[in-house]
Amino acid sequence: MANTGATRRHRRRRAATASAARPPPSRAPQQTGSRKRKAAGVEGGAGSSSLPGPAAAAASGTGHAEGPLLLAKRPRRPVACHSLVHYLKGRALGDEGHPGLAGFEGDLRNYGVLRLPELLRERQLALGPLNKVFASQWLNARQVVCGTKCNTLFVVDVHTGKITRIPLMQDRGNGETHTQPTCGIHAIQLNPSKTLLATGGENPNSLAVYQLPTLDPVCLGDRNGHRDWIFAIAWMSDTVVVSGSRDGTVALWRVDPDISSGNIPWHNNSEIPRYSHIHPRDMEAIPRATTNPGNRKVRALAFSGKNQELGAVSLDGYFHLWKARSSLSRLLSLRLPYCRENVCLTYCDELSLYAVGSQSHVSFLDPRQRQQNIRPLCSREGGTGVRSLSFYQHIITVGTGHGSLLFYDIRAQKFLEERALASPDSFLVRTGRKLKLTCGRGWLNQDELWVNYFGGTEEFPNALYTHCYNWPEMKLFVGGGPLPSGLHGNYAGLWS
Repeated sequence: MANTGATRRHRRRRAATASAARPPPSRAPQQTGSRKRKAAGVEGGAGSSSLPGPAAAAASGTGHAEGPLLLAKRPRRPVACHSLVHYLKGRALGDEGHPGLAGFEGDLRNYGVLRLPELLRERQLALGPLNKVFASQWLNARQVVCGTKCNTLFVVDVHTGKITRIPLMQDRGNGETHTQPTCGIHAIQLNPSKTLLATGGENPNSLAVYQLPTLDPVCLGDRNGHRDWIFAIAWMSDTVVVSGSRDGTVALWRVDPDISSGNIPWHNNSEIPRYSHIHPRDMEAIPRATTNPGNRKVRALAFSGKNQELGAVSLDGYFHLWKARSSLSRLLSLRLPYCRENVCLTYCDELSLYAVGSQSHVSFLDPRQRQQNIRPLCSREGGTGVRSLSFYQHIITVGTGHGSLLFYDIRAQKFLEERALASPDSFLVRTGRKLKLTCGRGWLNQDELWVNYFGGTEEFPNALYTHCYNWPEMKLFVGGGPLPSGLHGNYAGLWS
């Protein structure tokens, strides 16, 4: 015991004078308490110093003999917190390169995409006597631009319900209107940078381009263009746009790049907006099919930015694909499995997949695969047809002619299901019933046609001709109207 005490006193003197003597003999019962106190001191100094290794230990007041040995022990101590709360706090403070950030955010997005539809609740928007909303796009967090069958272009504020009409552009040298009561504005699309908007003109055969956010007129494609109504529009870049028409042609238009930079004056001396008149740079005709050569009407377009390809659907039951560069070069034409009323088309970049909506099915096409691995889905909505489609990640939203929204999971190859409480104390469980959001009644003009041909039926479902998501705000705009062409009415709803 005396030798042990002398050794301990000698060791304390060595530490106090910071000598470079050899390390002391290992006697765990006598060393543990001293080493813990010294380790705490080194860790505290390291936390307040930017000096690495032994320099940090020296700055904290420890000796050269003890410093490196104690720093070598530090990795064995838990120095980081891995709790979810700590992670989210660090993410909120803007940590960069945080491990698992991309995967965690990806999981959150996937979860949100799956859960959002069942959380949406409807608030109808009053549109007055407008007839059938055919097209819509979000301009910002609270404004949606819409086009109707009665050839009206307007912006609706989803917070206040206020409607602002946008004047339509007129063809050059023709004062009379070409608008027909059964036509209207069928397509509205924003360019990738959201600086330009393309839609139809007062003449539904012409392509109109407006500047955003002011909606000043920019140019009108009315020279050597389509001879029939424009049904579909797709932007290939910020300055190149493609239109598809009932005349069986696809036209490529180029907008002056100075327009986006604001180098062109928009008003003359009388402050009346002016615009240029342009002609297509390229036009391609839909190939004639042997089964129905007279029905080559282009109903929908979708552009693949990843592959630089343009897809189109025609009413004769075919899907067509072009390589899109400075001109259009046709790659292929495929016979669709369901050929009746193919009126909508969308594309998913993540899955490299086109989806085509028909009278009762949605068909999936991958032009690079001979054998399609995803079987068509049936909407089972009384044969009223698929009227609008959109992709977001692996979920496709289906707007039907019977006033309902359906949600299909491509990965699982099944519709999303409703969930309910099995008991008051249990969690939500799937019921096995398809999740279906049913839209409200909207407005219907109760005229003589409605009375004579439909027997005064008040509960008439609205076809959902258009829908568009605002994912940052977790909102969905839906528009439409009665399916029979003779009925006059409208529906608009904000689901959030």
